[in-house]
Amino acid sequence: MSRRRILQVNELIKRELGKIISQNIDLSKEVVATITRINTSNNLIQAKVYVSVIPQEKSKEVLSILNKKVFDIQQKLNRRLRMRPVPKIIFVEEKETKKAQEIEKLLEEIKKN
Repeated sequence: MSRRRILQVNELIKRELGKIISQNIDLSKEVVATITRINTSNNLIQAKVYVSVIPQEKSKEVLSILNKKVFDIQQKLNRRLRMRPVPKIIFVEEKETKKAQEIEKLLEEIKKN
């Protein structure tokens, strides 16, 4: 499958999953969960959904909630997308934002000194 098509599928899934999660999944009020990126396999069988959580300490809890409700989320996504096959969703913790936060903290310390 072409790279352009995969990028379009990634954006479509990201947009629809964002809507589904914000409307149907009850996360605690002090937690912000964001879908940062999606990597869909070339054969459209699976899509890794990278989720960033603020505060970072709650990321395991949020991923646990999402993984428990993945079947319902997948069903809603299947109904919304007009494509076959719809990739199987796999939620993964976003580690890049954690690294970026650490770098920002180090840069702030350097500026102070």
